[in-house]
Amino acid sequence: MEDKKQMRTFRAAFAATLFFFVFFAASSYGADVVKIGIVDLQKVFETSSAGKLVRADINKKGKKMEAELKAEGAKVDELRKKMEREAQVMSREQREDKEREIEIKIYDLKRLKKRYNEELMKLQNQKLEEMKKEIFEIVQDMGKKDGFLLIIEKIGVLYSPSTIDVTDQLIELYNAKY
Repeated sequence: MEDKKQMRTFRAAFAATLFFFVFFAASSYGADVVKIGIVDLQKVFETSSAGKLVRADINKKGKKMEAELKAEGAKVDELRKKMEREAQVMSREQREDKEREIEIKIYDLKRLKKRYNEELMKLQNQKLEEMKKEIFEIVQDMGKKDGFLLIIEKIGVLYSPSTIDVTDQLIELYNAKY
């Protein structure tokens, strides 16, 4: 959590520094027009074709893992019910063995759930990093082709007019390329 705060602070400071640089650079160019663009990466991830495919893939894997967890949970519940039914005819030692077996299964189930969550997070991060690389390539090309001095991520910007938001243009290019 603290890393995220530090990253946000860093991004905000970086964005502010870039803005000062841009405005000082603009004054050295004289009458030239400075072209700046803002990109909302979150919107690109959510609305681009590739982003939708990534989300669908992750959801599919998540549902498969969830089904496996439910099946294992049902097995534990069945063991518990069986033990309750047979508790009267079991010896104390048998009952303790069954309770221990159930506790082990519950522990294993919790470990499996944690592992699945970690796998999903790792997969999501990996896919998002791949998308970021592709997006940055497109942003580089777009910036050079359209004469932008600067294109920055919206997350560190406190205010910008909607006229400099190039997110929709980026999404169109990204959908066409991938």
